[in-house]
Amino acid sequence: MKMRFPENFLWGGAISCAQADGGYLEDGKGIDTQSMRYFNPKWDRKERDENRNINMTSERFTEALNNDSQMNYPFRHGIDFYHRYKEDLALLEEMGVKVFRTSIDWSRIYPNGDDATPNEDGIQFYIDLFTECRKRNMQVFATMLHYGIPVNLVTKYGGWKNRKLVYFFERYAKTLFERLGNLVDFWLPFNEINCNRFNPYNGCALIKDQEENYDQSIFLAGHHQFLANAFAVKVGNEILERPMIGGMIARFTTYPATCKPEDVMQTILDENYKNYFYTDVMARGEYPSYTKRMFSEGGIYLNISDEDRQILKENTVNFLSYSYYMSMITSVDPSYEVTNGNLLNGMKNPYLETSEWGWQIDPIGLRISLNQMYDRYQLPLFIAENGLGARDSVEQDGSIHDDYRINYLSEHAKQMAEAIEDGVDLLGYTMWGIIDIISCGTIEMSKRYGVIYVDLDDSGQGSYKRKKKDSFEWYRKLIESNGEILI
Repeated sequence: MKMRFPENFLWGGAISCAQADGGYLEDGKGIDTQSMRYFNPKWDRKERDENRNINMTSERFTEALNNDSQMNYPFRHGIDFYHRYKEDLALLEEMGVKVFRTSIDWSRIYPNGDDATPNEDGIQFYIDLFTECRKRNMQVFATMLHYGIPVNLVTKYGGWKNRKLVYFFERYAKTLFERLGNLVDFWLPFNEINCNRFNPYNGCALIKDQEENYDQSIFLAGHHQFLANAFAVKVGNEILERPMIGGMIARFTTYPATCKPEDVMQTILDENYKNYFYTDVMARGEYPSYTKRMFSEGGIYLNISDEDRQILKENTVNFLSYSYYMSMITSVDPSYEVTNGNLLNGMKNPYLETSEWGWQIDPIGLRISLNQMYDRYQLPLFIAENGLGARDSVEQDGSIHDDYRINYLSEHAKQMAEAIEDGVDLLGYTMWGIIDIISCGTIEMSKRYGVIYVDLDDSGQGSYKRKKKDSFEWYRKLIESNGEILI
């Protein structure tokens, strides 16, 4: 049977504002939490993995507040998308990209997060950016919060554990819907909302040494984000003509290490606690029954009011999206080798190859996760992130041969086609880092995802010039043929 993608399938690419934009403090922009993450280009591989700021310290946070440097804070310069977006969008148009996913910087709209009025220069930037997308026949997929929040919301309120952030976010969302609503096709309030548990600084802006009960603060912050997501849905449904507001997680596809019943049960628990807990709340509108035991055993207490439950129940998402990079195995036996992954480490599957960064490559796992998610929720799905982080070499003639990336993307696209044949309602696919950007996990430039190369090194040195890789032409043909070149 010949597998086909729907005629209206949305092939695209994704970046985030923190990793790409630059424009640090320009045009009224405030300081955001991602720009506080320190990086030393002299660190070796082990040090880079150890200094990802999963747990931010007060000392490092204060040092960043008092330091205007951009060299050791790569998210302050990114790839200068803020000034070069027309050039970048022209390349995406040449590729035939149908949808462009990027994030909006909260601190560019409300510099302090609690401002009475928005920053008009910030709003104008996104009007110009999204209008340019429209001119180039690209739909817009806008993420409201891709980790970074205004620093003032941390120093003054303590981050997402403070309920006031729910209302600040609701106001922010309302502003975006009112001012940008006619330019955006898909809205996503939170990127990888389960990140709040696995990378608490990125996910919910907590500084570990300032918390008496870190786990309690993490789940309280998560509850506030669930409410903020629901309020965004509520406001969007009131303002937008055709609201498409979704939920997103980082998908941790997990297999039992053996057919031992204990391992199978552990897989169910891992899937519930790491994945479905978050999508259950956003798509079904209530905390699932299994969270009672999870909270009880973790010593977590959430005072969820009847009003909270009503808001969650009445404002569920229109679609679900997720990032998919790898799968992992799980077991009650702790002796298995552990390898790296997106947001968290996991047990190594002996049947899978890994990337240079230790992420296990599993295209079939994408089909598995699509079937699992669609079967559970019967909501349209969107692959918001997928790609391969790798080192790229520029040849003497300027060419960049990245067959390894083409193979990775091709095999995952084939599994999407299989899932569609399985009956999954898959709206689109935005490959991650379609233009090389600063790595969110390790804060380095040398871990590249794009089909477009950016001349920039880990020290922040380079011309910032863009260059097409071999994968650029491959992806152009894939889009042009709507996946037919895979057959």
